[in-house]
Amino acid sequence: MDDSFYMKQALAEASKAAERGEVPVGAVVVCKERIIARAHNLTETLTDVTAHAEMQAITAAAATLGGKYLNECTLYVTVEPCVMCAGAIAWAQMGRLVFGAEDEKRGYQRYAPQALHPKTVVVKGVLADDCAALMKDFFVTKRR
Repeated sequence: MDDSFYMKQALAEASKAAERGEVPVGAVVVCKERIIARAHNLTETLTDVTAHAEMQAITAAAATLGGKYLNECTLYVTVEPCVMCAGAIAWAQMGRLVFGAEDEKRGYQRYAPQALHPKTVVVKGVLADDCAALMKDFFVTKRR
């Protein structure tokens, strides 16, 4: 399995978020070629600004593994993490971060490019067009 396969799983989670009226961001955590957590944005559902897909996925992955460090895991997320999520990714010592679309307005690269753990490997742009299109379509629909 490759990064595209797992990003498609994250996109499926993002679609679930859109169906619930949530901003369509999805995430999966993979450890030893096995998906151990799936999540999507739940900020509206939970009335919680911290309920981003990445936060939900990190919490679920840590519970699955029984430990807070995810240095042997990869987080796949459809959109570049915000600063809050980048901080959580750093504290979890995530081994790899793979994201699709960049977020020029609110992404961590703009505000805190050094926020991730120094050992975290970052891969950008996996299925970026698909990830961006899902976001764009969601907001076009919302503004009607």
